[in-house]
Amino acid sequence: MMYFKNRLFLALITLFSGAISAQKTVKDFTTTFEKSKGTETSTYQETITFYKELAAAYPEISILEMGETDSGFPLHLVVFSASKEFDFNKIQLSKKNTILINNAIHPGESDGVDASMMLLRYLVQDKNKIKKLENTIIAVIPIYNIGGALNRNSHSRANQNGPKEYGFRGNAQNFDLKRDFIKADTKNAKAFAEIFHLVKPAVFIDTHVSNGADYQYGITHLFTQHNNLGNDLGEFIENVMRPNIEASLLKKDIIITPYVNVWGTTPEAGFSQFFDSPRYSTGYTTLFNTLGMMVETHMLKPYKQRVSATYSLLESVIDFTMEKGNEIKELRQHAVANILAKKTYPISFELDKNTYSTLQFKGYEGSYIDSKVTNGKRLFYDRAKPYTKPVKYYNNYIASKEIQLPKAYILKQGWWKVLERLKDNHIEYTVFKKDTAIIVEEQHIKDYKTSTKPFEGHFIHSKTEVSSITKKVLFQKGDIYIPIQQNGVRYLAETLEAEATDSFFNWNFFDTVLEQKEHFSSYVFEDIAEKLLLENPTLRDLLNQKMNTDKDFAKSPEAQLDFIYKNSPYYESAHLKLPVYKVF
Repeated sequence: MMYFKNRLFLALITLFSGAISAQKTVKDFTTTFEKSKGTETSTYQETITFYKELAAAYPEISILEMGETDSGFPLHLVVFSASKEFDFNKIQLSKKNTILINNAIHPGESDGVDASMMLLRYLVQDKNKIKKLENTIIAVIPIYNIGGALNRNSHSRANQNGPKEYGFRGNAQNFDLKRDFIKADTKNAKAFAEIFHLVKPAVFIDTHVSNGADYQYGITHLFTQHNNLGNDLGEFIENVMRPNIEASLLKKDIIITPYVNVWGTTPEAGFSQFFDSPRYSTGYTTLFNTLGMMVETHMLKPYKQRVSATYSLLESVIDFTMEKGNEIKELRQHAVANILAKKTYPISFELDKNTYSTLQFKGYEGSYIDSKVTNGKRLFYDRAKPYTKPVKYYNNYIASKEIQLPKAYILKQGWWKVLERLKDNHIEYTVFKKDTAIIVEEQHIKDYKTSTKPFEGHFIHSKTEVSSITKKVLFQKGDIYIPIQQNGVRYLAETLEAEATDSFFNWNFFDTVLEQKEHFSSYVFEDIAEKLLLENPTLRDLLNQKMNTDKDFAKSPEAQLDFIYKNSPYYESAHLKLPVYKVF
């Protein structure tokens, strides 16, 4: 009898202990956003803690540290995998597609932070959703701009309706990370490249909140510009993905429109699609044939409504990716081959002002009224006067400059900042093991314009023109040979072609070639110049011709002497010569 009582006592103790243990493991995954009834957003620490606890509770979630940021904190990646497979090398060989969501590139625009937390929680708590997502991986960067998220305040978003507190736009170095993807001045951008090339997403979403005009929509979209994406993927994103996502949201009673690309004016006159060059996240991801989009909720709508709309859009994109997964995978598999087969590649675009579609735009009547603050007029949107009007939407761009794709590029050694970025983006290259002479196209900067104000730490160039000559060049042991036949073909063309919009040249990586390192003293070079003209009649004729056709030149002895110098063996060959050569 005593034996039975002891067994019963032990059983009760075990059962009671198990109940206490079970209670301890149950976590409350209600977010700050929900607890505040949609008025607050989670801090950086709260967000990371939430995901760590979610990963501990559900085996379908994993959280990884992926490189350091300028803030000193690591960049995290949260991954949902229905099969609990988190090895991306294996995932790439499967039928699975990956969606990558990037949040808080501007931490004041925190809608995606809260929407993603609730999204992943609901997914892992619903067995039916887990089963449906067996061929879709969802990867989330919880907070990209950690430095900005830690710089929390309530006033820097003067145009925005909530949340109560939020982060600051600039990162720990005060860079706007939205424009740092190709130049990669920050550790954040380097960590993003590490994530991106690990995950290799089929679809990429960057969550934002808009500035600009007022209108009825609570959410707008910026899909990757379809002409820029090009080929079958461009047609797919414009004619299949965009209308599908729009229709899906409409079924949820959420109206959405293309990003209203106007500033300080009203939309009735029409507007163009935003062109996302590679400095932007979706322009960067385009270089590796990813279907990208930015979501922009409307700044003046209540925070609760904005987060809800972002959540619904993320759900719609996931549903679309599940439905079209095989087609997306096939299109991406053939994208590089299609680019290489064309032989040419567009490196700059201009808006086609002759082609447009018509939007039934839902706006508010706008007018200019007397300001109560200044002695001028102010723009006023009257929300008591909503309208639906046909508005012209210009969403086609034409290539304004195309280049012939070379067989390879050669980068002179010593330009380690450029090589570092090529490595970060998994560009394949070889190094010359000995001095080697090759016939190449040598490039010289012919003309360029430089901004007079700093932009994200640079005085960037534009309207760049290059001249080229074909010659045999002796390359040294250690120079870099970069074949074009690789997955990064677009990245190479957009960065190494100086005339491309966001080329390394335009972002000042090669600025030292713009400076002469040697010059002359006029009183010394006068005697040399006289001898040069006597020995070189062709040079003398060129000088006379320029003096006869250029009045300013004819009045300037300094310019004339400089002309002779620059057409003589004394002029340094490195001046204006790019350290990037093309092999055809």
